[in-house]
Amino acid sequence: MKKIVLPTDFSENAFHAIEYALRLCENINCEFYLVHVYTPPAYRIDYTLGSPGQMGLPDDHKYTAESSLEKLLERIRKAYNNPKHTFLLHASLNTLVDEMEGIVQRENIDFVIMGTQGATGAKEILFGSNTVQVMGNVKVPVLAVPADFAFELPRHLLFPTDFEVDYERIPLDFLLWIAKLWHSKIHVLHVSSPDGLTLEQENHKAKLEGLMLEYNHESHDLPDQELIPAINSFQETMQIGMVAMVRNQHTFFERLFMEPVIKNVGLHSKIPFLVLPYRVEA
Repeated sequence: MKKIVLPTDFSENAFHAIEYALRLCENINCEFYLVHVYTPPAYRIDYTLGSPGQMGLPDDHKYTAESSLEKLLERIRKAYNNPKHTFLLHASLNTLVDEMEGIVQRENIDFVIMGTQGATGAKEILFGSNTVQVMGNVKVPVLAVPADFAFELPRHLLFPTDFEVDYERIPLDFLLWIAKLWHSKIHVLHVSSPDGLTLEQENHKAKLEGLMLEYNHESHDLPDQELIPAINSFQETMQIGMVAMVRNQHTFFERLFMEPVIKNVGLHSKIPFLVLPYRVEA
């Protein structure tokens, strides 16, 4: 059974991500955690100072959160009455990132699926601070679903890589699980540099090929060019249903979010974006 966290702020965008999760996992047994994190205005300064909860919490905030979760569950069951799915409700006074980290560890969560409003510009990947912080801190895969994405089976998965990471320290299980679940094809995308691959990169590439040996996959080596336009162009050509990247400070994932170029070019955020954590420890 998969254990999946679905954060919600009770917006339609959040419900859209929940719907995506329910359809993506419709054929498997799942335990979904519907999580709402609230920080009333009077407590936000307290959190900023690093001492949450010292002032006490009025009962009406907790009651409102729990009542809204009950209504959300009713809506879900009315639209998706799947006997394979069970739900747990969780409301907490906390910051979203802290609560996500805590529940992932306590409940042995497999992955997180959450909504993202996307950007004002069609070619930007501005997920919003909450989504980016969760992606950057939780130790399980995080799947961000754009607000306007109409569900379709992820028959083609795009995995851009520069072969700079050791794939034995990356939980590729979720990506491979999706590929097996929906008979998807994984497209490994690499933008070549003029100097070619180092010996270390060659070793990492060989490990990745070994891990994907039993899965439907294809490697694509594109000529030297800017990474973001290469990803944008490829995903549209191949009708990609999900993009997956590794979160690691030494790879282009960090540059993707940090470099100013992202504000000028940007990655299309029209399809679900999967972030895979990197295990620092050996």
